[in-house]
Amino acid sequence: MLDHPPARLNIALHNERTVIMPLTAASERELIHTRQVVCRGYRRSDGYWDIEGHLVDTKSYSWKSDYRGDVPPGVPVHEMWLRLTIDDDFFIHGAEASSDFHPFRVCPEVTPNFAALKGLRIGPGWRRHLRELVGGTKGCTHLVELLAPLATAAYQTIYRIREKKRREENQLDPHKKPELIDTCHALASDSEVVERYWPDFYTGKRAAKG
Repeated sequence: MLDHPPARLNIALHNERTVIMPLTAASERELIHTRQVVCRGYRRSDGYWDIEGHLVDTKSYSWKSDYRGDVPPGVPVHEMWLRLTIDDDFFIHGAEASSDFHPFRVCPEVTPNFAALKGLRIGPGWRRHLRELVGGTKGCTHLVELLAPLATAAYQTIYRIREKKRREENQLDPHKKPELIDTCHALASDSEVVERYWPDFYTGKRAAKG
């Protein structure tokens, strides 16, 4: 049962199926730009993880490139790929970038620079290190933007599997606060979620026992 009244629903086509979007009804409009970002996480046979991102920008109108000439609607302005190979602790053991479509001939010249991410850890200070290594003229705006959802995808890929393995091998310190606590509203230390799953680290008001 939908929580939103039919008047608030927009219908969109996505991956050849109808998707009901629970957003307020839009005014009459024309599609101009589409950005698609897909991130996937893979477990490798050697114990590492590959986290891959794919970014595609398209326009609904033709435009002129300085070296591609007239580019028809729907043909990518940008199509770029990134792969981070990381371990269980989110340290990067390899980084690779590719730019298949771009507006300027020189754009792909910076893709080798992303190998400099090797040795970093996805965690505190991540964005600052990205600015230092591949920010500004050292990198590509769109590939750098792609690194943000890649970091999230890394956690989504690894965290539960890693924690399950460590729990089974008795490697978890029961006195150490889980990393997820206080990272969002649902996981606030005083939330009902933390009270249920991590009661030892719950800081909210506990219900009186009757």
